[in-house]
Amino acid sequence: MEIGISTFGEVQPDGKVGNAIHAHQRVQQLLEEVELADEVGLDVYAFGEHHRPDFVISAPEIMIAAAASVTKKIRLSSSVTVLSSADPVRTFQNFATADLISGGRVEMIAGRGSFIESFPLFGYDLDEYDALFAEKLEMFLQINKQEVVTWQGKFRSPIRNQGIYPRPLQSAIPVWLGVGGTPASAMRAGKLGLPMMIAILGSAPKHFVPFVNTYREAAQKAGHDVSKLQLGISSQFYVAEQSQEAADEFYPSYEALMNRVGRDRGWSPMSKAQFEYLRQDGPLVVGSVQQAVDKILGQHELFGNTRFLAQLVTGLTPHRQMLKAIELLGTKVAPAVRKALGK
Repeated sequence: MEIGISTFGEVQPDGKVGNAIHAHQRVQQLLEEVELADEVGLDVYAFGEHHRPDFVISAPEIMIAAAASVTKKIRLSSSVTVLSSADPVRTFQNFATADLISGGRVEMIAGRGSFIESFPLFGYDLDEYDALFAEKLEMFLQINKQEVVTWQGKFRSPIRNQGIYPRPLQSAIPVWLGVGGTPASAMRAGKLGLPMMIAILGSAPKHFVPFVNTYREAAQKAGHDVSKLQLGISSQFYVAEQSQEAADEFYPSYEALMNRVGRDRGWSPMSKAQFEYLRQDGPLVVGSVQQAVDKILGQHELFGNTRFLAQLVTGLTPHRQMLKAIELLGTKVAPAVRKALGK
């Protein structure tokens, strides 16, 4: 199993036109984090896309390119690229350029997005939420396979026998589909035979077993070799030497994030009791090294997944503590998981 990290790059908003000191500091911290992840032997680091004041990453390809310049081996991905509100040609060009910088280490996780800010920002109708994604994914996949492209759709001007450049160092950019639990999304990933990344954030992992079964059944019906499908699980993560230490250090950031997002979505305020339930019986991978190992192996037993992404929540947690959690993930958690799986 591959083990890595994903981040949305939480940041304290600067709230002004220029002199974005907090944003600058956060970007430098992200580069330090991915450099450490590479040094401790993690397999992948993924940057999420948001268009909100409390997240610093709106252009994952730029962060990937910057990360490529300070790393040597780790694979670099988006998590996710909101393809619905992006131009597939420009997105491909950006990822191909980053792949050339990295020496062939770039991937993309494409998704419809868990937030909707990018739709009005880039002039798209939210009522076309799924249709936009389906069409743009189709176009991106065609560009990824062909140097010279002829394509026509509903939402974008056609391309007739035009080359798309540059091309990546890899034969193609590996494309995953990032999903949150909608059966139609699992069926789409399966029919296309694409790797699927599931964000398991608020429900017990066992509830996603039928979802994964839907993915594999759709792939089999479409004629794909199910044994070769890649499946990733992403859960919010924090590890420390002691279980209670991890809980105490992680909770302020987690509470702040969930309540901030919850105000937009009408959720009840996060409570300590709810947090403990999610930590003990839910999807949160928060605790000691052994607890993290047990949670990751428990997910693997359910899903047979080939990748685990530890989603960092960093809003109020000191940077030095996040670096320690990354170090423990790479030097203790990941080796124990690999050993248990015979890798």
